[in-house]
Amino acid sequence: MEKYYLSTPIYYPSGYLHIGNTYTTIVADMLKRYKELQGMDVYFVTGSDEHGEKIQKNAEKAGVTPLEFVTNINKEIYKLWDLLDIRYDKYIRTSDKSHDEMVKKIFTRLYEQGDIYKGEYEGLYCTPCESFWTESQLVDGKCPDCGREVHPAHEEAYFFRLSNYKDRLLKYYEEHPEFIEPESKKTEMINNFFKEGLQDLCVSRTSFDWGVQVPFDPKHVVYVWIDALSSYIDAAGYLQDDEKFKKLWPADIHLVGKDILRFHVIIWPALLMALDLPLPKKVFAHGWILFESDKMSKSKGNVIYPEPIVKLYGRDALKYYVMREFNFGSDGNFQSKKFMERVNSDLANDLGNLVSRTIAMAEKYFGGTVNKKNSDDAIDKDLIDVALTRKAVLDEKMEHLNLSVAIDEVFKLIRRSNKYIDETCPWTLNDNEHKERLETIIYNLLEALRISSVLLSPFIPDTAKKIREALGLSEEMKYEECDEFGLVDKYTVKKIDTLFPRLDVDKEVERLLAENENLIKSREEKDGKAKAEEQDAKPAIEFDDFAKLDLRLGEVIDSKEHPEADKLLINTVKIGDETRTIVSGIKKWYKPEDIIGKKVVVVCNLKPRKLRGVESQGMILACENGDDLSLVTSLEDMPSGSVIA
Repeated sequence: MEKYYLSTPIYYPSGYLHIGNTYTTIVADMLKRYKELQGMDVYFVTGSDEHGEKIQKNAEKAGVTPLEFVTNINKEIYKLWDLLDIRYDKYIRTSDKSHDEMVKKIFTRLYEQGDIYKGEYEGLYCTPCESFWTESQLVDGKCPDCGREVHPAHEEAYFFRLSNYKDRLLKYYEEHPEFIEPESKKTEMINNFFKEGLQDLCVSRTSFDWGVQVPFDPKHVVYVWIDALSSYIDAAGYLQDDEKFKKLWPADIHLVGKDILRFHVIIWPALLMALDLPLPKKVFAHGWILFESDKMSKSKGNVIYPEPIVKLYGRDALKYYVMREFNFGSDGNFQSKKFMERVNSDLANDLGNLVSRTIAMAEKYFGGTVNKKNSDDAIDKDLIDVALTRKAVLDEKMEHLNLSVAIDEVFKLIRRSNKYIDETCPWTLNDNEHKERLETIIYNLLEALRISSVLLSPFIPDTAKKIREALGLSEEMKYEECDEFGLVDKYTVKKIDTLFPRLDVDKEVERLLAENENLIKSREEKDGKAKAEEQDAKPAIEFDDFAKLDLRLGEVIDSKEHPEADKLLINTVKIGDETRTIVSGIKKWYKPEDIIGKKVVVVCNLKPRKLRGVESQGMILACENGDDLSLVTSLEDMPSGSVIA
């Protein structure tokens, strides 16, 4: 049996997954089912990328260890994949001990053969993306990948000689035109990243310790590229199970979002070349899913989650919509109203109505048992021709993951069957003279539904199973059954519940958005309660620990907005006879004129740190509750410089 290895990216477990996050996994699960239907032995890998500075900081804020933090989020991911019936074969976590050991071996080998060397890095760093950038790479002064703020960083680091692989990569692209899809993305990668030559890649960090330690230099942790990207070969058994690895690798396809394509078609292939391993056969980049024409963002409050949609309309409705409505490879737009309309038109009217009409006629006219009949009329042959050509057309469209068109090609048979009912008017043939013709028509419709159930099974598996139940067929489906019309000698049908009830569009839009909002609020309450409990549960400290802090009362004598940062104020604070510059991220809550003349509590012995080019010589304390923030001050009017004891 031919193998097929496919993967999603390993997701960064920083919060609940919305539809935009789950899109790739829905498609990957569909692709697994489709390839299995073709008779392949499919190995589907997904997982979570759990190391890095951002995870460590989020864990510190939550009052838990990084491992506890990512484990809790993974529990939610597991529940979501179960809800969507995602049938992955391997869920890999980069915090797994086996992964840790493999990464250390890879790093050591690359170092010993000269592909990794030690140096120093100074550049602009984006914490959410964990990426260093040069000034020229920024877009409007911000991270080119996520659009967030960057800050200067300087540290000792190990580097991978990515520059050595420029020519080999370009040659590989030329010799393997199928490697990057869509085709436009290959041109984009070459134009954006190869013209000025590839820079060597920073592959270790010293500013945090949540990660895989460099085995021969423990103050360094392995940076995300080698750690996260190597999960694809880890899942295949690299350096652990030679027989498994030989069977599975190279991967047949990596499905990734367009924002991480660069990592998968430049950095990852170069690392594999350095390890003398085959490259994946294809990397396919899809677009983002927008929400009501805007990119989903928790900070914008325009996130829609899969759970409310599945709860109200079933998981097949969600799966069908995201695969049919969006052109895989381009950005898609989740519109609540369009979702309801698509469910009504395609799933309720076309598919659901065809199933219910056909089963009802089989029961009414033949007591539920319909025998095979020969089809000689031209109108029959037209329906049969549409049915027998669907499999080949589907394969053609799926070759390049043209999902929207592929599903529509199957629905052409659904629509043709409905038209066939209108053309033949079977309800006019229920007499002795036309009984055989009536049975022929009903049989042809049942055969069209049988073929449709097989072809739709990768896309809407629950619905395909229900259709076969209505036809009295087993769940077992064989792809080659779609090449024959007249396969079943006799159908014994039975009624089933309505596949997709028609929706009141405007009412359901309000209902869905309300359900989504309720979920968001319940999660915020749950997380807030958990955070409060975690804060209450922080370990007791000795007085000597508290005494290490030098807390003093200061007076803000001047304040101005940071010219290069949206959230920062540059404050001049008088502390007794001393004056300090302190940069604070409080612009959202305070204007400069609001705090001039105010007394504030300052941590005076905090190590100075540059924030967007300005050295901050301390920290102004504030209390925070959700989205509310208030600066800490004294109840009585005390002079600046007063010691907080």
